Amino acid sequence: MRVKKIAVLAAAALVVGLVPAAGAQARAKPGSEWAGITREAVTIPMSGGWSAKGELTFPKGSRGRLPVVVLLHGSGKNDMDQTLAPGVATFKSVARSVSASGFAVLRFNKRGVVGVGPVLSDNPAFLDLDKPYEQTVRDAAAVIRFARNSPRVDPAKIFLLGHSEGTQVAGNLVADPRAYGIRKPAGVVAMGVVHGTTREVIYYQIVGRTLGQLHEEFDFDGDGRLTRAEVSEGLVGRPAEVAAQFRALLTAPATDANGDGVLAIDAEVEPVVRAATGFDQFPNLPGLPEQFARYITDFGRFPTPARTLPRYDGPVLLLNGQTDIQTAVRGAIVTDAALAAAKNRDHTLITYPGVSHLMNVTSEYQPALGNPDPAVLRDITAWLAARR
Repeated sequence: MRVKKIAVLAAAALVVGLVPAAGAQARAKPGSEWAGITREAVTIPMSGGWSAKGELTFPKGSRGRLPVVVLLHGSGKNDMDQTLAPGVATFKSVARSVSASGFAVLRFNKRGVVGVGPVLSDNPAFLDLDKPYEQTVRDAAAVIRFARNSPRVDPAKIFLLGHSEGTQVAGNLVADPRAYGIRKPAGVVAMGVVHGTTREVIYYQIVGRTLGQLHEEFDFDGDGRLTRAEVSEGLVGRPAEVAAQFRALLTAPATDANGDGVLAIDAEVEPVVRAATGFDQFPNLPGLPEQFARYITDFGRFPTPARTLPRYDGPVLLLNGQTDIQTAVRGAIVTDAALAAAKNRDHTLITYPGVSHLMNVTSEYQPALGNPDPAVLRDITAWLAARR
């Protein structure tokens, strides 16, 4: 039972994209963070009686219609800033950087979110949806239509920037824009590119990442097996809670199935982690709400960027951390190869060593929340400026 508790704790924080910390509130910062940028509050009408609060930002003193970047969130009930923890608001960082470079940026609260924090609606009709991912795509299309009609926006220069789940949303939209009542976007930026079936993604996040860490950080001789000495040395220097989790897993009698004193990572440890997390009950994973199973089932009905973006002949920028354990870098590489095979003439792939899912520099297997690294923001603004 102890191993089961520990394995579930290690896995529960990881899902398809981003889930804000409960009660997270961004720290107040000096007003100078928006220096030179005009912030215009907007209300975006959507279907089913929902209207999303949002913000359009653009350089002060700008004239005429501007190219605009619409920001598409990761999974979860994210606010317009994609607030994840105190001081961590990834989309606010992107919006400031891109607006300062001469673009308008439109960001918005997801359906069910009424304020930054995030603050959720008390109306379950906006929180518990039958087809939650499909609604997310349709809501994104409504935002694009709103942008098109703004007097500050050049309707021929609407770019999409998606993170995690948002990379799939962007791909679904640009693959068939007419189906969603939008015109072909001017370009796509995809950060943390989703790839694989939903089952494969969730497996890696709650089982495979643990096996990967054991192979990389415990298995010193690379033979796929852990001796008692390797287990002992592998625990050295880890945070107390993390060390306790691994110790309980790796010293449990049940993990050494054949009793030889050596643990085969893939043959002996994997079944224990899989059983402990309840992965075989997928999509009804223990400890997660019923709505999560509905979401990942709906999410899995839609094709991923490697299948959708090759149907789009506009410019594409793919960005991925090399140590991302939620949307592994391989997905971005495969998607870029698919764009090349489709003869897309303007596709760029940038991967970043030491960068995780939030595009911040942090450790691979115990990533800390953080805002996108300045190098990532520079690459985004430079790419956009070249296609203005």
